[in-house]
Amino acid sequence: MERLRIDKWLWAARFYKTRTLASEEIDKGRVAINGQDVKPAREVKVGDTVAMRREGVTRTVVVKGISQQRGPAPAAQQLYEETAASVQERATAAEQRRIAPEPAHAIEHGRPTKRGRRDLDQARGWGDRWSASVDDDRK
Repeated sequence: MERLRIDKWLWAARFYKTRTLASEEIDKGRVAINGQDVKPAREVKVGDTVAMRREGVTRTVVVKGISQQRGPAPAAQQLYEETAASVQERATAAEQRRIAPEPAHAIEHGRPTKRGRRDLDQARGWGDRWSASVDDDRK
């Protein structure tokens, strides 16, 4: 076997948990073969360069093998080799996330409840006011 659909290969190489997820990512334009956007039925062969964009980082791998079966992780890692530039880019992105994390990730509990909002309003000194606008007593 010399060729395989890209969605099957991505699934077999354990980049995506299901073929459906792989197909959806391909349809969204996040996967390219040899610099060209592809469709899920596009065939990949040994020697092709596959670029996948996940979580803001582009991962570029060279296809080293073809397998129709999803095997264990060590066997899946034999199907590709990541380029040196891709490894460096992922390391840089990880370091950048460590130094300056996303502010939204600091929110631990999400949106406050009604009781929590009332507590926040009391702490801010809103008291019995029903509006944030300045009350105008001039009449």
